[in-house]
Amino acid sequence: MLNLPHLRLFRAVALDGTLTGAARRLNLSQSALSSQVRVLEAALGHDLFERRGRGLVLTEAGRIALDHAEAIFRTADDLSATLRETGRGRRALRIGALATLSRNFQMQFLRPLIGRPDVEVVLRSGMQAELLRGLEGLALDVVLTNHAPARDAASLWLVHRLADQPVGLIGLPRLVGSGRSPDELLRSEPLVLPVPETALRADFDALMARSGIVPLIAAEADDMAMLRLLARDGAGLAVIPPIVVRDELQAGTLIEAAQLGGISETFYAVTLQRRFPNPLLAEVLTGQDAPGS
Repeated sequence: MLNLPHLRLFRAVALDGTLTGAARRLNLSQSALSSQVRVLEAALGHDLFERRGRGLVLTEAGRIALDHAEAIFRTADDLSATLRETGRGRRALRIGALATLSRNFQMQFLRPLIGRPDVEVVLRSGMQAELLRGLEGLALDVVLTNHAPARDAASLWLVHRLADQPVGLIGLPRLVGSGRSPDELLRSEPLVLPVPETALRADFDALMARSGIVPLIAAEADDMAMLRLLARDGAGLAVIPPIVVRDELQAGTLIEAAQLGGISETFYAVTLQRRFPNPLLAEVLTGQDAPGS
């Protein structure tokens, strides 16, 4: 009969690569750990490790067993995390957001939950790799990003496309002026742009190449909040989605001179395939505006 303790010990050895190191971390004797692994191998009918030098390497059966063990422990952790919330007056939704993502977009995503007495919203920001690790470890329920993570046949990510935001040429009224065409503005005014590593910048550079325009770059930033501040301070015309500066546009502090055809920024919510998903996720995902809004 298989049991979780045997699988946990097996996984510890597989991740460490040695009986000695795994036994030390588990506070077990090496002989006791080796004996437990042999019990599991006998139950499965296959050797799970082969010795190479001073270390242990998974056999093909061992790799299959480790994949299943990881899935079992993810399910157990998922169950524990879900049931810990049962009976509480307030449910928590743990959201990770790319540090450079528009704050206005984040607030738009959260709007269906804001003000609800039965919901606690926990927000974390960081780099995408760090956030996805938190999602995989069940420390987060969803990750907001404008970079869809790569997926393959073994991927556990679910990538929800939330919105395609048009990108505009936005700046102070004195920079925009009146009666000037987008091409004239792009040729003559300093521009505030996302950094070259972003998809938005790649699309903009391609548009400039097709148009034969050599832009005058006043500033570059990888953070939407910084692009917003640069536009507000008159550093140049910013190439950004209008949602980033929604309040300034409504107040008339900034003006959208034009929308740049063929360029948009896509926002995603990334979740994990879970047997017990957070029920708040369904509410917030279905509560989003239609793409392009």
